Amino acid sequence: MDLLDRLLGHDAWTTRQLLLLCADLHDEQLDRQFDIGPHSVRATFEHIVRNVEAWTDLMAGAPIRAGGGSSMAELIERHARASADLETLAKAVAARDGWDERWIDPLETPRKERTFGGSIAHVVTHSMHHRAQLLYMLRVLDVPGRPEGDVLSWENRS
Repeated sequence: MDLLDRLLGHDAWTTRQLLLLCADLHDEQLDRQFDIGPHSVRATFEHIVRNVEAWTDLMAGAPIRAGGGSSMAELIERHARASADLETLAKAVAARDGWDERWIDPLETPRKERTFGGSIAHVVTHSMHHRAQLLYMLRVLDVPGRPEGDVLSWENRS
């Protein structure tokens, strides 16, 4: 397994584990306001998933998908699709050694050139940053079974 497989695998799996851990939380828990990140568990998951969807679509030169619902079941499904799409795109970039190739971000004014390597790294590290916020929120909510969330724990999972 190469480094890209590790980074993408850890990113997708760890976010999925947190989504599954929160699947049975009540709306009051999901929407409780915190003074960190997007301010709630649900809003943080929505932000993570939307980020993967939007950046993947932008790098692919596709219209940004409409997104979807914000129930935990819907977020789990959206995340699975977005993670698979990101993996497909990243592996295509790796296969052609296109890390330094540039694409145009149409959302910036003026439009901005970005590299595929930097953009893919941004998506993965952005998710990790917000997962750390989620772990804090889940600790405050006293949700049991929180994962460590690090790459070595993912790699050594049973």
